[in-house]
Amino acid sequence: MRGHAAFLTVLGLTGVLIGACTHDVLPDAYGNVEATDVVVGAEVAGQVISFAPSEGNTLAADAIVGSIDTASLILQRNQLLTQRAVTASRIDELSGQIRVLEAQRDSAAAQKASLEAQHDIAQRAYERTKRLIAQQAATAQQLDQTEKDVRVLTEQIAAQEHQIEAQARQIVATRAQQETARRQVASVDAQVAQTDERIGKSRIKNPISGTVLTTYAKAGEFLQVGQPLYRIANMDSVDVRAYVTELQLAHVGVGQTARVSFDVAKQQRSILPGTVSWVASEAEFAPTPIQTRDERADLVYAIKIRVRNQQHVLKIGMPVDVRFVPPSGAAS
Repeated sequence: MRGHAAFLTVLGLTGVLIGACTHDVLPDAYGNVEATDVVVGAEVAGQVISFAPSEGNTLAADAIVGSIDTASLILQRNQLLTQRAVTASRIDELSGQIRVLEAQRDSAAAQKASLEAQHDIAQRAYERTKRLIAQQAATAQQLDQTEKDVRVLTEQIAAQEHQIEAQARQIVATRAQQETARRQVASVDAQVAQTDERIGKSRIKNPISGTVLTTYAKAGEFLQVGQPLYRIANMDSVDVRAYVTELQLAHVGVGQTARVSFDVAKQQRSILPGTVSWVASEAEFAPTPIQTRDERADLVYAIKIRVRNQQHVLKIGMPVDVRFVPPSGAAS
């Protein structure tokens, strides 16, 4: 077991071991290399101004690798900002109107209060004159005058009430106009934010660190939203999808070490260490291109083996052989 552990240590340090191919021991499983790739698409429509990705290039995550023309978006944004400025000035204008109307209403209310005070005095004078008439201490002309004073003040108070009500309605209507203008400003702000987001999306941002596998666009092309630009995958770590029989499944588990070998030259193979990262919970019929140890088995279980691929020697789709390393303490 010490020799086995030392072998794994050397295997992990060297990364890649190259040796003579031996055909006397059959692999435990066969598989193909996979990688999690991402197809980057255009998030806005427009002409490609610049485009850096090329096949085989390594790109960093969040790197800006190209741009799409934003002239029309910038023009749209400027128009929206102009519209916003006009509407915002309308809000200020309506605020001034409301202040004037409120001042007029308050003045009318104060005048009404003054008229009501005068009305109370006139009403008392009228009542006193009627008593004097009954005592023959006042003339009919005096009674008529005091009655007229009461009537005129009553009419003036009613007029003031109508004026106050009209001003109150004007204030409500003006505030409604102001609220409408505020909603319009908020709507324009939302449109500006959406336009800013689209302008931001016109910069092509690489989503993950990895190697460009394929490009689908170039500078000068006109793109539609969602149109593919390039495909990228992180090749530093890859997965080997292999298949094992039900009998083998009892001896294969997540976390188990495996040796992945592949051709590098005639009669020479490289070996990389890997770890089983996933085992299917259900069986499936053996895929046509996959050979298993027991070719008579109809059903197999898919597994994935995670392999560090710092030198990028493993390529997507490459066929590999797999040998499982028994866990410590198990019979080899």
